Amino acid sequence: MSRLSVDVTVNGEQHSVEVDTRRSLLDLLREDLALTGTQKGCDQGACGACTVHLDGQRRLSCLTMAVQADGREVTTIEGIGTPDDLHPVQQAFLDCDAFQCGACTAGQVMSAAALLDEEGWSTADDVRELMSGNLCRCGAYPRIVDAVLSARTAREA
Repeated sequence: MSRLSVDVTVNGEQHSVEVDTRRSLLDLLREDLALTGTQKGCDQGACGACTVHLDGQRRLSCLTMAVQADGREVTTIEGIGTPDDLHPVQQAFLDCDAFQCGACTAGQVMSAAALLDEEGWSTADDVRELMSGNLCRCGAYPRIVDAVLSARTAREA
């Protein structure tokens, strides 16, 4: 078993962790750092429940090796807002009732939050296409799309 030291900033806090080189970023976050907001869904990159930001870009943490985060910045659902100061996407999800069981919510919110910083999209069809890697087993897709568009409008105002 090969182990390496990983220095990673998670939600603004520096961490030095020794990890098995086969360990996923998802497992580092959930098991080593006790940040359980990032969900383990399929563990195969097919559902998007484990979406985090790596240096500001959307990443599936189940497919990202922990050693790939060395020297980089990771943002999880715990790092984008607080109960008293929600991220615009979190507020829009509440306002639009864009979640049901909650299993996909963290990944949906993280994907949508990164999407707000991306260019070249403006329509509901664009949102559906750009967030197609985030699955919702409850079928809240219309409200998720509404929430993303609402968050964009709120951010632009």
